[in-house]
Amino acid sequence: MTDLARMRHDYASHGLAESECAADPLDQFQRWFAEAVAAGVTEPNAMVLATVDAAGRPTTRHVLLKGLSEGGFEFFTNYASSKGMHLAANDAASLTFGWLALHRQVNLVGRTTRLSSDESDAYFALRPREAQLGAWASSQSVPLSGRQQLEEQLAEAARRFESQTVPRPAHWGGYRFLPRSIEFWQGRPSRLHDRLRYDLVDGTWSLARLSP
Repeated sequence: MTDLARMRHDYASHGLAESECAADPLDQFQRWFAEAVAAGVTEPNAMVLATVDAAGRPTTRHVLLKGLSEGGFEFFTNYASSKGMHLAANDAASLTFGWLALHRQVNLVGRTTRLSSDESDAYFALRPREAQLGAWASSQSVPLSGRQQLEEQLAEAARRFESQTVPRPAHWGGYRFLPRSIEFWQGRPSRLHDRLRYDLVDGTWSLARLSP
C-alpha cells in the first residue's frame, strides 16, 4: 500500500492577499469559479454538501451547483432523499468546493431553504428528458432489489409520459444555501497556506485572515 504518511505535495501557487479580495464574497467566489472553468477543472461546479440528521449524525456527498441567486447557492434533489430528510429536520449545512488543480478550496457554512415551485419548475424544464424521467423513476436513497428494478421503473416512467412533456415531480426540487461564512483557501509552500474568511455579521461581510 502507498505510504500515506510520506505523501507530500508542496503548493507553489500564487498567494491570496486581502487587497486582491472583493468586498463581497460572492463576487470573489465568481472570480475563482471563472478561473477554475478557464483552467479546465473537471466539473468545477461539483461541491461537497454536508448535512446532519435529526440525531446530529453527519453525512457528506457531492452535488452540483446549478445557480447563484439572491445571495445563495442553488442545488436540486429528491426531497425524500437522505439529504432532503436531513434538511427537513435541520436546515444547517456546509459546502466545500475543491479545485485541487489550482490548489484551492472554498468552504462555506450556512443554512438552506427550499426554492419556490416556479424556480424548481424552471430548472426542471432545462434538464434532459432522460434526467427528467429519472426523477420519476428513482426513489432516491431507498434500497433496490437490483439494477433491473431501477431500469423497470425508468421504463414505466417513459411509458407514462410518452409523447408528453415530463412534469416536475412534487417530491423533487431545489434548495438555496445561504452562507454565513465563506473561507477561501489557497495552498502555499511548507503548508503555510493563505486562508481568508468572510463572516456575515448584522448583514455586513467582514474579512479576516486565519492561521493555516
